Amino acid sequence: MIWYYIFFLALGLAAGIPAGYYIKQRINQKKVEDASATAARIIEEATREGESLKKEKLMEAKDEIYNTKKELDKEIRDRRNEVTQLEKRLHLREEVIDKKTESIERRDEQSARKYRELELREENIQKIQLQQMTELERISKLTFEEARQLLLDEVDKQISRETALLIKNKEAQAKDEADKNAREIVSYAIQRCAADHVSESTVTVVNLPSDEMKGRIIGREGRNIRTIETMTGVDLIIDDTPEAVILSGFDPVRREIARIALERLIVDGRIHPARIEEIIKKAENEIEAKIREMGDQAIFEVNVMRIHPELVKLIGRLNYRTSYGQNVLKHSIEVAQLAGIMADEIGANAVIARRAGILHDIGKGIDHEVEGPHVQIGIELLKKYKESHEVIHAVEAHHNDVEPQTLEAILVQAADAISAARPGARRETLESYTKRLEKLESLVNAFEEVDKCYAIQAGREIRIMVKPGEVDDFQLVHIARKIAKQIENNLDYPGQIKVNMIRETRAVEYAK
Repeated sequence: MIWYYIFFLALGLAAGIPAGYYIKQRINQKKVEDASATAARIIEEATREGESLKKEKLMEAKDEIYNTKKELDKEIRDRRNEVTQLEKRLHLREEVIDKKTESIERRDEQSARKYRELELREENIQKIQLQQMTELERISKLTFEEARQLLLDEVDKQISRETALLIKNKEAQAKDEADKNAREIVSYAIQRCAADHVSESTVTVVNLPSDEMKGRIIGREGRNIRTIETMTGVDLIIDDTPEAVILSGFDPVRREIARIALERLIVDGRIHPARIEEIIKKAENEIEAKIREMGDQAIFEVNVMRIHPELVKLIGRLNYRTSYGQNVLKHSIEVAQLAGIMADEIGANAVIARRAGILHDIGKGIDHEVEGPHVQIGIELLKKYKESHEVIHAVEAHHNDVEPQTLEAILVQAADAISAARPGARRETLESYTKRLEKLESLVNAFEEVDKCYAIQAGREIRIMVKPGEVDDFQLVHIARKIAKQIENNLDYPGQIKVNMIRETRAVEYAK
C-alpha cells in the first residue's frame, strides 16, 4: 500500500517538475515582455518630452535673440543720434571760431594802425622834447647830465635826511620800548631776589676778658704771638686798645682761623706753643668743613648742580672775602639768582646764566695766593675743571675784558652791576664818595662842548648836556667816546660808568 503511495508521489513529482519549469518559463517570458513594453513606453515618452523641451528651448533662444537684436538696434539708433548732435555742435563751434577769427583779424588790423599812429606820436614827442631840452639848456646854461646830477644830488640829500630822521625816531622808539621792558625785568628780578648784605674789613677785633690776657698772648720773649702769626699768617696787633686784640691780614680765611683759635685759647687759658698749634689745627679743620658746607649750600640755593668739588670749596671760601665791604659769596649768589630770573623772563638759558653767576668771581677765592686779576684767575680755574665754553665766556666778559657774545654773558654782566650798585651793597666813606663824584664832574666839564653835567646813580652814570649850537647829533657819539676814554684813564671807580649825552634845541614863538 505504501509503495502504491510512493509510486504516485514519484509520478506526481515527475510530472510536476516539467510543468513547474514550463510555468516558470512562461511567467519569466511574460515579465520580459512587460518590461520591454514598459521600456518602450518610457523611451517613447522621453522622446516626446525631449522634442517638446527642444522646441521650448528653441523658442526661448529665438526670443532672446530677438530681444538682443532689438536692444542693439535701439543702441545703434541712440549712438547715431548722439553723433548727429555732436556733428551739429562741432559745426556751430566752427562757425563761432570763424567769427572770432575774423574779429581778431580785424582787431589786429586796428592795433597795427594804432601802433603806427603811436610811433608817429612818439617821434613827434621826442622831437618836441629835444627842442624843449635844447631850449632849457640854453636858458639854464646847464647840460642835461649836469641838470640831472644836480636834481639827483638834491633828492639824495632830502632822502638821506628823511632816512636819518626815520632811523633816529625808530631807534628812539625801540630804545624806549627796550628800556621799559628791561626796567620791568630787572625790577621783577630784584623784587624776587632780596639778599642781605654783610660789611667786613681786613681787620678783626678779638675781645679780651682783661688786659692781663695780652701778656699771656705775647708769652715769654714773644714766643706765643710768634707761633700764632707763623701758623696763621696773620699779624696780631696788641696796642693800648683796652681789652682788645686786632688781627690784621688780607687773607680772610687765615684771619678767621686766627680769630677762632685765639678765642678758644682765651677760653681754655692754656696758652703755649704746643697748645696753640693744636688749637690752630682744629680751627683749620673746622674752617675747611665750614667752607665745604657753605659751598654746597650756595650751589643748592641757586639750583646749580654737578660743579667740581674744588670749585665748590672755592665758592665757600668767598664767604670770607669782601669787595668794597660786600660779602663776595652773597654777591655771587645774588648775581646767579638775578641772572637766572632775567634769563627766564627773556627766554635765555637760565642754567648757564645761574652757573656763570655763581662762578663769575671764583678767582677772588685765591687771588691772595695767585698773581693776576681775579677774572683771569677764574678763567684758568674753570678751564682746569672742564667748565663749558659758554660759562667761561660769561665769566670772562662780566667786567668787559672781552666783548660779550651771548645773552647769558650780558645777563651776568647786568646782574653783577645790579648787585654791586644796589643801595647798601658796598660801603664807601662819604668823603671818598664825594671826592670821586666831584672829580668825575670836573673831568667832564673840562671839555669845551659840555654845557652842564651831573653825576647820578651813585656815580655810575654821568649825564652830560652839550651846547646845541656847537655840536650836532652826529658828533655826540665821538664826544661820548672821548669822554669815556678820559674817565677810564684818569679815574678809579668800581664797575662801570655810563656816559649819557643829551643835545636839546628849542624854538619859542608867541601867538598874538
